[in-house]
Amino acid sequence: MERQQFGKTDMQVSALGFGGAEIGYQGVSPNTVKDLLSEALNQGLNVIDTAECYRGSEELIGEAVSTRRDDFYLFTKCGHRDNYTQDAWSKSDISKSIDRSLKRLRTDRVDLLQLHSCSEQILRQGDVIEALQEAKQAGKTHYIGYSGDSTDALYAISTGAFDSLQTSLNIADQEAIELTIPLAVEKQMGIIAKRPIANAAWKTSSKPGDPYLVPYWERLQRLHYDFINGTGDSFSKALRFTLSVPGVNVAIVGTTKPGRWKENAEMLAEGKLSESEFEEIRDHWRKVAQKDWVGQI
Repeated sequence: MERQQFGKTDMQVSALGFGGAEIGYQGVSPNTVKDLLSEALNQGLNVIDTAECYRGSEELIGEAVSTRRDDFYLFTKCGHRDNYTQDAWSKSDISKSIDRSLKRLRTDRVDLLQLHSCSEQILRQGDVIEALQEAKQAGKTHYIGYSGDSTDALYAISTGAFDSLQTSLNIADQEAIELTIPLAVEKQMGIIAKRPIANAAWKTSSKPGDPYLVPYWERLQRLHYDFINGTGDSFSKALRFTLSVPGVNVAIVGTTKPGRWKENAEMLAEGKLSESEFEEIRDHWRKVAQKDWVGQI
């Protein structure tokens, strides 16, 4: 799998990374997670991204692949607990969160520690950034990053404190292409695209019951891309679009099914979209997108 320089860090990351939310939220068995991650690593993936608030995700990852720690870059996030229902933004909260994550992940350090959807107001107070910087100085993380969207992300980038940006980016969520990514590129930050296939929200013909999927489903109903046709081509073109955005280094994709990583890797065999294909999707977005279609947290 193709690898590229991750901003100004010393990491060479695979185009696809593993997103750990689904395995936590869906309660996937430890054996399945071990099979899934072992296969992904064997296919050339070298980025695993998770968070404290993804229920049991960190524990599952630690149990599954801690013996292969040198085979991948490990990213996690802090600032929320208990399935995203509790904010934990004090300096003490962040410090304790980092130690909990390391214990669950069965390691003494992560490669990237990210603030998870932290507001501009909290960032301006400075404590959370100091907490991450102190963790870096203590050797608990090699780099620090910001995971978030819209104007909060824009402020985070402007501080110059972070090595990376993780942000929502896909055919149904393109605000970041103009608002935040150009500045992140200018500051030589590594860029991670989350939700790179828009949660495949087009798979259902009726409005999803899961509120997490609804915004993208509603947007896609109005966008009505001609390539969203229920075939594998829909997934491939959507994923390739995200990875064609200038500056994007890695797209985080979650799955609970062993075998899916080979399929995902094969989707990228054609490489990035041509300039004309990419601009066709961008032009359509500009014509249809509503003013309130901001980056989804």
